[in-house]
Amino acid sequence: MDGFERMHIDEGTGTEGAEHPRFAAIVLAAGSGLRMNSDTKKQFMMLGDAPIVIHSLRAFEYNRNISSIVLVTGKEDMQYALELCTAYGISKVHDIAEGGNTRFRSVYNGIRSVPEGTDYVLIHDGARPLVSDGLINRCCDLVTGYKACVAAVPATDTIKVGDASGYAVETLDRSRLWSIQTPQAFSYPLIMDAYDKLFVTINTYGSDETKITDDAVIVESMSSYRIKLVNGDRDNIKITTPEDLVIAEALYKAKRM
Repeated sequence: MDGFERMHIDEGTGTEGAEHPRFAAIVLAAGSGLRMNSDTKKQFMMLGDAPIVIHSLRAFEYNRNISSIVLVTGKEDMQYALELCTAYGISKVHDIAEGGNTRFRSVYNGIRSVPEGTDYVLIHDGARPLVSDGLINRCCDLVTGYKACVAAVPATDTIKVGDASGYAVETLDRSRLWSIQTPQAFSYPLIMDAYDKLFVTINTYGSDETKITDDAVIVESMSSYRIKLVNGDRDNIKITTPEDLVIAEALYKAKRM
């Protein structure tokens, strides 16, 4: 992980003199998007007037609480990402960091790239282009008190546990189940310490990395902090399949009407 490459971009106007606390957004756009069945990576596919990742970046660009953005993308896409930020007027991007071979490694590169003096970080999937200004504000408001919070929506489906043979063995209490989204917001010292401890654990003892599904899991495992759930938005979908893009296009058009 040492010596990862990153591309520095001059900070744009509009963030000078920002008062503390200082919030940085980390936007993850390093995935391959294999399930999209397209030669174009999903984060660079068009949604309305701009690529998917640009919509995610715009949400933080326009938000009054966010003072800087770190965009994490594949090494081979860093120059293209820079060109997109320039073309679409994304001025808060402080760094473009190189993604790792897993999501949590990409996040680690991102949190090590935020500007000095950052108090809180909001980690967001670049493939969630419809994140609202209100949701970002809710995360910023709550993280200052709770130090760790994640966007989430109550589960609406009945959830069953299956066994190895494909039979249902348990029905979970839906009233206690939540579908987790991003942004996930944390105190910068807390998330940095949790990630540092994670890599010490991996390097010393090994770890089943398939169980590291989001940043909240790392904080839960490596600290005593509990994760506060923030009311998310049903429209804040993650684009993973071609069908998701169709839904996102419909939602995007509806928001612009």
